[in-house]
Amino acid sequence: MLNKDTQLCISLSARPSNIGTRFHNYLYQKLDLDFIYKAFSTTDIEAAIKGVRALGIRGCSVSMPFKESCIPFIDKLTDSAKAIDSVNTIVNDNGFLTAYNTDFLAIRQLITEHLTDPQQTVVVQGAGGMAKAVVAAFHDAGFQQLTVIARNTQTGQALAEKYGYAYQSPEQCPTADIIVNVTPIGMSGGAESDTLAFAQPLIDAATTVFDVVAFPAQTPLIKKAHALGKAVISGDRVIALQALEQFALYTGERPSDALMQEASLFSRQQ
Repeated sequence: MLNKDTQLCISLSARPSNIGTRFHNYLYQKLDLDFIYKAFSTTDIEAAIKGVRALGIRGCSVSMPFKESCIPFIDKLTDSAKAIDSVNTIVNDNGFLTAYNTDFLAIRQLITEHLTDPQQTVVVQGAGGMAKAVVAAFHDAGFQQLTVIARNTQTGQALAEKYGYAYQSPEQCPTADIIVNVTPIGMSGGAESDTLAFAQPLIDAATTVFDVVAFPAQTPLIKKAHALGKAVISGDRVIALQALEQFALYTGERPSDALMQEASLFSRQQ
């Protein structure tokens, strides 16, 4: 039962979903923790972060488009957030806000599990906060042939150059063994929710298709890749792994793999 000591954790995103809310609250209940989790949207990130501090909100998950714009209002950036200038997790310790990036940890784990040949070529579409985590994780895993594709030339070039990679405009996107969508294309409720994130020839040429969009997990890109018999990595895996790290930071508890899988399955129910 909720009481005055119940600790609140929240998420901030442009288009909130039930995935994180279901994931965290399922684990709170299973582990008998006095926490509750709620998703929010905002048009004023400064006021929202100040509210996290002022109201004693224990933890805050940060999603697009606030991963970078929240940084000026944080007290401390850990190495994971500082390295890519992007935040996805804020922990509040008695009014002191510390920022992390658990997206990087999740992506790095998925690369280790599924993409074992660093000689393969990679195309990453996107240049925002999550794209920074993705590109940094591929670099950390030893992939040398990666191209960043972005509509914003300035941010796309900056991201590519930081890691010694190439940049191309979307119109010049090359084929690659691994294609990764790190844009909102295919996201439920978005203007391009029914759009393929990559052109058909690029999907045909790829051996692995990776879409970080988590809602829905079966984006048009993932559905097409499945139909073509491609290896796929979907965004629901990313969000579950990064949420597990967030959960541990907020609560000090680390659920078993089996319980994490239960929570992940529950979180994707409609």
